[in-house]
Amino acid sequence: MLHSHSRIAVPPETRFVGSAYNKRRTFGDMRLASRRLALAEWMTGERTKFRELGVDKDEFIRQAVDGPGSLGSVIGTAFKMYADRFGKARWGDKRPSYVKQVDILVRLFPDAQFVHLIRDGRDCVSSLKEMPWFTHDSFHAMSIWAEAIDAGRRLRKIMPEDSYYELRYEDLTDDPATELKKLCYFLEEDFEPAMCSPHEVASVAVPVHKVWHSNTHGEVTKARVGSWANRLDAWEIRLAEQVLGERLEDLGYELSGAPKPAKEHLLTFQKTVQKRRRARLRKHMRDRFIRLREPGPVAALLTSGQRAVAGLPQQRIESELPQRVM
Repeated sequence: MLHSHSRIAVPPETRFVGSAYNKRRTFGDMRLASRRLALAEWMTGERTKFRELGVDKDEFIRQAVDGPGSLGSVIGTAFKMYADRFGKARWGDKRPSYVKQVDILVRLFPDAQFVHLIRDGRDCVSSLKEMPWFTHDSFHAMSIWAEAIDAGRRLRKIMPEDSYYELRYEDLTDDPATELKKLCYFLEEDFEPAMCSPHEVASVAVPVHKVWHSNTHGEVTKARVGSWANRLDAWEIRLAEQVLGERLEDLGYELSGAPKPAKEHLLTFQKTVQKRRRARLRKHMRDRFIRLREPGPVAALLTSGQRAVAGLPQQRIESELPQRVM
């Protein structure tokens, strides 16, 4: 829907943003051209999904090396070139896990705006179970949704109103025009009716091999709303409504009144939550340690907003609004 806007480009999931950030000590000081070259070459390698941007590899490497000396600038250059493919002024990126990495993304892109699309947790668990790339079980799927909702709650409290926005999947599919008008107001963009017909650009924005996104190639549909009732096993419904119930009701989702789950299922879920919490804590502590010995600048210096945050003089740019991550 956002990619259907004449000023906004949102590519398929690239999955190199977080990895590049976590490897920043390996790549070193981005003020050195040789280090920018090393990062750019890694980003275009076989282990990332850079090719899905449809951006010329050699030209990206050249622009990254010639660009500003910061980690975010090298990463942002790839997205800027993607937006340039379509003659658009702004770019975005999407991953469900980003809601738990906002502090990192703000470090990379200080003028970022974030859009959190929320969906009924039971439907999310149903969908995750069916994804060919999801290797965990339903206990993990429920924990993942709870983590995302809790992260969103924290963001609502600490993020400026012009930086963080939430909307529900169910509302968006029920009345796309109304919800997209609200979203465009947040993004400081004019609403465009083409956004309600995203299937017209799906062949560009959604790679053919991502068969789990097949619905994006058709009209906006509500068919999957509430489909959890037929896609989850009875024990999964009982457990989901027990461990996710307070969050579901807080977001306006009704519970079915399913019986209480088995004790062994509750225990397994609690163990999963603790395991995932320990893993997050380890990642957080590792990141904090690396911040003490960061090899070079992190924040992107590609837009007027980013340069203003850094206290640098403005450069002439084509767009009248900064390009921002969403």
